[in-house]
Amino acid sequence: MLRTDTAVTVYRKDYTPPAFAIESVELAFDLDPRRTVVTSTMRFTRRQADAPLTLAGEALELVGIRLDGQPFDAYRLDDGDLTLTGLPASGTLEIVSACNPAANTTLSGLYVSNGNFFTQCEAEGFRRITWFLDRPDVMAVYRVTLRADKTAYPVLLSNGNLVAERDLDGGRHEAVWEDPFPKPSYLFAIVAGKLQCIEERITTGSGKEKLLQVWVEPQDLDKTRHAMDSLIHAIRWDEQRFGLELDLDRFMIVAVGDFNMGAMENKGLNIFNTKYVLANAATATDADFFNIESVVGHEYFHNWTGNRVTCRDWFQLSLKEGLTVFRDQEFSADMMAAAEIDDAGDGSSARAVKRIEDVRVLRQVQFPEDAGPMAHPVRPDSYEEINNFYTVTVYEKGAEVVRMYQTLLGRDGFRKGMDLYFQRHDGQAVTCDDFRAAMADANGRDLTQFGRWYSQAGTPVVTVHTEWDATSGTFTLKLAQQCPKVGIETRPGTPDKQPFHIPFAIGLLGADGKDLPLQLDGEAMPSGTTRVLDFTEASQSFRFVGLPKGPRAPLPSLLRDFSAPVIVDADYSDEELTFLLAHDSDPFNRWEAGQRLATRALLKLVGDVQAGRELELDRGLIGAFRSVLTDTSLSPAFREQALMLPAEGYLAERMSVADPAAIHRARQFMRAGLARALQTDWLAAYEENATTGPYTPDPISAGKRALRNLALGYLVETQAEAMYALAGQQYQQADNMTDRFAALAALVNNFAPGREAALADFYQRFEQDPLVVDKWFSLQGMQRGDVGPHAGKRTIDTVRALMQHPAFTLRNPNRARALIFSFCSGNPAQFHLEDGSGYAFWAEQVLALDAINPQVAARLARALDRWQKYTPPLREGMRAALERVAASDKLSRDVREIVGKALSAASA
Repeated sequence: MLRTDTAVTVYRKDYTPPAFAIESVELAFDLDPRRTVVTSTMRFTRRQADAPLTLAGEALELVGIRLDGQPFDAYRLDDGDLTLTGLPASGTLEIVSACNPAANTTLSGLYVSNGNFFTQCEAEGFRRITWFLDRPDVMAVYRVTLRADKTAYPVLLSNGNLVAERDLDGGRHEAVWEDPFPKPSYLFAIVAGKLQCIEERITTGSGKEKLLQVWVEPQDLDKTRHAMDSLIHAIRWDEQRFGLELDLDRFMIVAVGDFNMGAMENKGLNIFNTKYVLANAATATDADFFNIESVVGHEYFHNWTGNRVTCRDWFQLSLKEGLTVFRDQEFSADMMAAAEIDDAGDGSSARAVKRIEDVRVLRQVQFPEDAGPMAHPVRPDSYEEINNFYTVTVYEKGAEVVRMYQTLLGRDGFRKGMDLYFQRHDGQAVTCDDFRAAMADANGRDLTQFGRWYSQAGTPVVTVHTEWDATSGTFTLKLAQQCPKVGIETRPGTPDKQPFHIPFAIGLLGADGKDLPLQLDGEAMPSGTTRVLDFTEASQSFRFVGLPKGPRAPLPSLLRDFSAPVIVDADYSDEELTFLLAHDSDPFNRWEAGQRLATRALLKLVGDVQAGRELELDRGLIGAFRSVLTDTSLSPAFREQALMLPAEGYLAERMSVADPAAIHRARQFMRAGLARALQTDWLAAYEENATTGPYTPDPISAGKRALRNLALGYLVETQAEAMYALAGQQYQQADNMTDRFAALAALVNNFAPGREAALADFYQRFEQDPLVVDKWFSLQGMQRGDVGPHAGKRTIDTVRALMQHPAFTLRNPNRARALIFSFCSGNPAQFHLEDGSGYAFWAEQVLALDAINPQVAARLARALDRWQKYTPPLREGMRAALERVAASDKLSRDVREIVGKALSAASA
């Protein structure tokens, strides 16, 4: 049943504490796919005199209510919510309800996947299980009894610790679980079905033994080792880095193939999308192995940052998600750095690679969100549907806000703030301001202005000007920040934006490329070669003194390690960028210099395409690429990142009016030109980075494969028969999915001879593995085609044909994302064809998905967020598609909010 009621805007300013406290909850489930009966017994206490108790419910059947053991009828049902009046100051309320898990295609609440029971309760799924005060500031202790047919559902799991199990009459059995820690309802979970696990026992730092289990369907048991290892690494890391220890006697991970999200941090019973658990060499790429480690770490780290200390309300979502993304980023960086150190490096290159990957996501996805109709602060002030605010702003930008605390306070200062945060708030539901207060108080810092990162939307633009006094050796850095109103801020009456507190890291390079010691005016002596400046005013100057005198000014290395989520507007020359690319001691800024060079050259080519001029590849760019490619002092992983061209979507955001066809032609021209100009060097890199011995996903080997497969992709761009043969040979002989899939992608994207045979062979090899079949669909959804008004090879035709494939289904989110999302969000040149075929397809699929799973449909709806940024013909096509969806009288709240805000932005 979809929620098509009138949208109601919820405001943060209207928050009030709950009128009742729920101290304990006993839940008894009689599990049946068509009619599961749930008996909920709650101990409650009134907090506000004469207030009714209104419990949220959705898609539930009411069987009966009892108060303190007696039937109770002073209630009313209104749009699913259950309101009870005349309750005493405290008591025991028993509610018996029923639901239909097999019919629950939303995958929120209790549902059935492949014959097994699973739950997903964040954000508001618990109300689809039983009536409850379904809000994060209602924390209770849970005892759960599960009953089911033992043959059909031999495994019965819930949060916490298993305290009893027994057989029942009629072939049924029962398991009882208790979670000793109070938790909000969104962290509740049950799982029941035919599952198997691998398990390990570990001893924590305090000497306590813990049981770890990874549960999957039986055929997937051989793909769980990496997930288990990742969990153990995460537990050890959290003990060492933050002094946080696993608090339950056991910790369980369960994998399910039908899941809206990546994973869910339910207390002690994490439920994961199979994509982030299952892996072996034959079926998972290096990226899959890396993502599994990251996501397993993320969900485990929530045990403290989200579970032990949770959110007061959903406006504070970044309190747990931004903080925990930062923690998983740091975990991954430490794991990668440790491998590099073991390989005789210092870890800096590995950390830079991780930082580059994170910033790519921020720039390609979050910066556009910050400039679009759904722009919102890290802590939103209002929402219509909370599921729509699980965004890259809340997660990734939220992580950048947390990282800025560490940049301002130092790693030790950040740890002090974390310690105080847990000391003050363990077991509580709190706010982003509480976290900021702990950071400030633990370090004696005034972080009041820093709070604007939570309350103001948009990406600040920092304009940089410099002055050099050759006679005194004085370098003046002038910074100005601006952040226009965006999204909801553009409505009349919203206050003017105020300056952010931006930690701006800088270094200065001398003529020899070495870092110069930095001394600010007024300081007695230099201190370090990288300084973090407190940039707090609309415009501000910083004067560095004591620098070597002479006509050549030091070259600034700006925003080192991307110390704040801002756009830097600095007037570097190509020569200066080339110098930074060659010499900067900050690895991130070496990469950044190369990206600026490539972006500048690409945008010039785009202009040439639009003007009908002859295209020519800049010789200086070729030289810069060659210097990186052949510099073996740089790690293969770093070189792969540095040699990757800016994405088409990122380039579109850099244009005042986006032209996807021109961008694609320009980028393809540059790829082909670099392929031909550097063919000998690409081939050398390909040969030099072969890995020997059995496959392992360790960061060093993965880096070599990444560079080697990047080289292969460029080599096939030459369209030489020998290079086609090289890719075909790698495809056939690969002993791992990373190399096999990279070769397949090279063949498919270059329309190489044998591409159709390779696609058919790939499907035949892996048709029994859903996650690999997802890769097969995704590759074809993102494959190249012709562009322009008379495009011949259109990817949309392939996508529509694949919609009829026996393996395709809209009901599985992974499969829908693999094909539909890959095309609509990952293939801009083909999605934005001028014939409007992509937009018509988008509208069809949003409406079809909305009838099944509104959360997934709303994510797809966001593919047209930035419709106003495109050329007029594309803009009108997108507007028509949005209006077609908006005209439906059966839209969910989820989709209605997205398309409504997109269309309303036109008149803002």
